[in-house]
Parts: sequence; C-alpha cells; structure tokens
Amino acid sequence: MNLNRLWEYANPKKFIETTDRVLPAVSILAVLCLVVGLIWGFFFTPDDYRQGSTVKIIYIHVPSALMAINAWLMMLVTSLVWIVRRHHVSALAARAAAPVGLVMTVIALLTGAIWGQPMWGTWWAWDPRLTSFLILFLFYLGYIALWEAIENDDTAADLTSILCLVGSVFALLSRYAVNFWNQGLHQGASLSLDKEENVADVFYYPLLVAIAGFVLLFIALVLLRTRTEIRARRMRALLARERMG
Repeated sequence: MNLNRLWEYANPKKFIETTDRVLPAVSILAVLCLVVGLIWGFFFTPDDYRQGSTVKIIYIHVPSALMAINAWLMMLVTSLVWIVRRHHVSALAARAAAPVGLVMTVIALLTGAIWGQPMWGTWWAWDPRLTSFLILFLFYLGYIALWEAIENDDTAADLTSILCLVGSVFALLSRYAVNFWNQGLHQGASLSLDKEENVADVFYYPLLVAIAGFVLLFIALVLLRTRTEIRARRMRALLARERMG
C-alpha cells in the first residue's frame, strides 16, 4: 500500500467514512469468534490431568492478557505517530484504546488470581510477570487520568504520549518476564512458535478462536470509541468558537 494512501485515514472524515463500512463486519465477527471459542473451550474440552477444570480459565485469561499488553503497544505506535506527524486521529485512537486496555488488564489480573489460588495456594504472588502487569495497570490509570486532567487536547496528547513511551517498558516486561526471570511462579507461554511449548491441541484450537474474538472485539471497541472521541473533539471545538464569538 502506498504510504500516502495510508495517511489518508488520519483524516477524521475519511476515518469515520471507512469505519462506517468496517465496524459492523468486525463487530459481527468478534461476537461469532467469542461465542464459538468460549463455548468450545468451556463445554467441549476435557479437564486437564493436573489442573482439572481450572485450566479452562485460559480461554479468558490468555486472550485478555494478550490484549492488555498489545493495547498498550498499539497506543505506543499511535502516540509516536502523533509526536512525529501530529495527526489528531492517532492521538484520539490512543485515548480510545486506553479504557479498553485497562478493562483487559483487570480481567487478566482477576482471572489470574482465580487460577492462582488453587494452583499456587494464594490469590497473589509478587512474581515478576504479575508485578509488571500490576504496574502496567497503574500506568493505564495514570494515562486515562492525565487525559482527563488537562483541558487542552494537544497538550494532553503530548504528555500522555510521553507517559505511553515510559509505560511501554512494563508492557514489554509483562510479555517477556517469564523469559527474563526463570525463577518466577508464572508458567511459560501458552502459545509459542515452539510447538513443544504450546498447550495440547485439544485446548490450542479453541484458544486460538477465543483470541481471535478478543482481538476483533478490541478492534471494534477502539474504532467505536475513536469515532466518539473525534465527534467529542469537534463539539469541544465548536463550543470554544461560540464562547470566543
């Protein structure tokens, strides 16, 4: 794709016109994948010989943890676009993604605690990956609060972009902490390029469908929220002009 064609979607009008066509299809696919993946995983897969039925929490925990991390990385990319190109849609997309990423982080933390209690004998452990994930949660809160605290949108976009750059360290730590610190309690990755590290096929395929559902749900919610942010920015601009007039 021509790069100049890609930048066309940074135009708010072009973005809304495009998402008018894309959003319904993405939303339907998200619902289908979530329904199929979760029903398949929870009702048509066996209990694990060691973890019992507790293993089935991976169909919520793994996709939500994956999206919590990748939501922040998506925010990093759009924040960098804002810093370099000053495209308002990119800054608003980052703002729109933050609450979605926050919810995914909360889901991952809660489901991890539910899984950890019977497996580790405790709801929480200061494991490197869990700790970095908790810090990522706090960065999400700080990012959202910073947007709300600053009245000028451009200033807020600048400061939150810097915060996003700093928080990206913990997003990456949350992803790779298991590799960095082998002594952590957290198990290895459920999905890997190394076939031997993946979960068994009977759990693997419904997990992939569930992950696809979470990815599509994230895309649908971010598109919807970005459209809302664009319209809210327009309303604020109109109100500001009226006050000045």
